[in-house]
Amino acid sequence: MRVTPFYGCMIPIKYPQMEAAFKRTMPGLGVELVDLEGFTCCPDPIFYKAKDVLGWLTIAARNLCIAEEAGTDIVTLCSGCTATLKEAVFLLAEDEDLRKKVNRRLTKIGKEYKGTTKVEHAVVVIRDELGIERVKESVVRPLDGIKVAIHYGCHLLKPSQIMHVDDADYPSILENLIRATGATPIAHDEELLCCGKGCIDDDMPIEMVYDIFSSIRESGADCMGLICPTCFSSFDLGQIVVGRKKDTKFDIPVIYYFQLLGLAQGLTAADVGLGLHKVKADRVLERVGAA
Repeated sequence: MRVTPFYGCMIPIKYPQMEAAFKRTMPGLGVELVDLEGFTCCPDPIFYKAKDVLGWLTIAARNLCIAEEAGTDIVTLCSGCTATLKEAVFLLAEDEDLRKKVNRRLTKIGKEYKGTTKVEHAVVVIRDELGIERVKESVVRPLDGIKVAIHYGCHLLKPSQIMHVDDADYPSILENLIRATGATPIAHDEELLCCGKGCIDDDMPIEMVYDIFSSIRESGADCMGLICPTCFSSFDLGQIVVGRKKDTKFDIPVIYYFQLLGLAQGLTAADVGLGLHKVKADRVLERVGAA
């Protein structure tokens, strides 16, 4: 299987360990990555979209054009990128006048959006096109005994009429993918709560992060597992900041799914960049023999 990854801007700039983990785990699943030049920021599905919808759509359509010209579909690693690109595909298919407006802008750079490229988050591609069994077959060092608290975030699941990923209220995709590594997925009361990154109010994200990590601590999980770099930015350093403000300490490692998969495939902590995280996963690594 050949796919074109769309890394967005946050992963390559702030969290290259996520890109490295993805690139190093895909061969074990029989996936060949075809990188394309010219992609830019998706752009951001919250603030940029709120400021200039037509500009937001035009930039998204330009990114989609690059994949169209290469005849490939896009696999995203960031929930925000997934939300922007899938919503752009949806809106431009539904509204012919809007598509014409966007294409008039794109003619200035010699491009035309035709709507031939499909966009899916990497975890959806694994579930729907490769299958969970393929993940299990790639595991050489099962993460037995590791309890992973799931965090879905907002943009992977909603709006459900555009994303078509899972039941937005009772999702299971991450639980199944975590279980395939040998780890035990742990449900907790706040697993569907937003990370708070898009809030204008300064205090609300602090309360949301506090509620989420309090819920995880009560669940007895060893770490948090997620698939969004924006959520990661709220939780890794964020739990330290919140802990100081709330006079508590969580010390719960936050691990991107493909880092967990890499450990299960036999990669080292250095291979998947866990040493770059603020909250270290030493206890997890010792238990799976990957320290």
